[in-house]
Amino acid sequence: MKTIKILGTGCPKCKQTEAVVRKAVADLGADADIQKVEDIQDIMQYNILSTPAVVIDEVVQIKGRVPNAAELEALLKA
Repeated sequence: MKTIKILGTGCPKCKQTEAVVRKAVADLGADADIQKVEDIQDIMQYNILSTPAVVIDEVVQIKGRVPNAAELEALLKA
C-alpha cells in the first residue's frame, strides 16, 4: 500500500490537487492511504518552498503545481 500525502494549507490549488489524487487512486483501484497535511510545521519538514506538493512513500514527487491525473497514475504505477 502506498502512502500519499498532499501538502498544502487549504488554498484552492491544494484542494484541487487532493481531488486529482483521489480520482487517480480511484481510477487505478490502487491501495493507498491518502493524507492531507495542512500544518505548516509539518509541511516545512519536506523542504519545499511552494504548495501544493504530493509526497508518495515519503518522497516529494510534485511541488508547486497541480498535477494532472495521467501524471499521478504514472507515479502510482511506478
